[in-house]
Amino acid sequence: MFSGNFTRHIVQSLGKAIALGEHPQGEPLQAEALLCESFDASRTVLREAVKMLTAKGMLDARPRRGTIVLPESQWNLSDPDILNWMLERQGSLPIIAEFVDMRLALEPAAAGLAALNLNHASRDTLNLAIARMEATANSEDDHLEADIAFHVGILAASNNRFFWNMRHTIDVALRFSIRMTNRIKGVDKASVEDHRHILNYILAGDQQGAENAMRALLNEAKTLVNNALANELALKTKTEK
Repeated sequence: MFSGNFTRHIVQSLGKAIALGEHPQGEPLQAEALLCESFDASRTVLREAVKMLTAKGMLDARPRRGTIVLPESQWNLSDPDILNWMLERQGSLPIIAEFVDMRLALEPAAAGLAALNLNHASRDTLNLAIARMEATANSEDDHLEADIAFHVGILAASNNRFFWNMRHTIDVALRFSIRMTNRIKGVDKASVEDHRHILNYILAGDQQGAENAMRALLNEAKTLVNNALANELALKTKTEK
């Protein structure tokens, strides 16, 4: 394994272990020599991996003090790796609920800007995403990939670099949240009609209509997740009695 790939492997393994609570937050990370032995890695490779996790806000490495696992409040949650690791925890519904709130703050505005800034390239991208969603009815495309392509396409069409910069985070979290909300709703794929409704407003240049349609779609997802959280809490309370 090339050193760069090996470093990436350690980052993935160690980062996921931290996110899953195998290395307690606020406590020193396992000694460097033990980690080198565990991964069969040189100190140079391990230190590079630690440096990458430090950049993600998960670790704090200082001379003579060692490496500390930072509290979750310090982690860069817009980092797709961290989000992916956190969503693999058991009981990830609260994280998905926060993610839906973030989407509600971002995606309606992006849809509105897409209606104002739509160009030929964005029009083609969004039309293709809808066509892909329609093709899933005949199993001619992957419904999850098509759904994500639509939402990421709107970020691009907004012509806002900060929104576009969120595409990787949106992509990762949607892979979990779409599957979960579809399962809660009792369907195997998202409603093409609801997504086309949003697109029609964008194509018409109707900023407010696009914002409202996107907000309605996400509010439905928020209601589903909130209901699932309430059911989970009720089950937990019943079990503890």
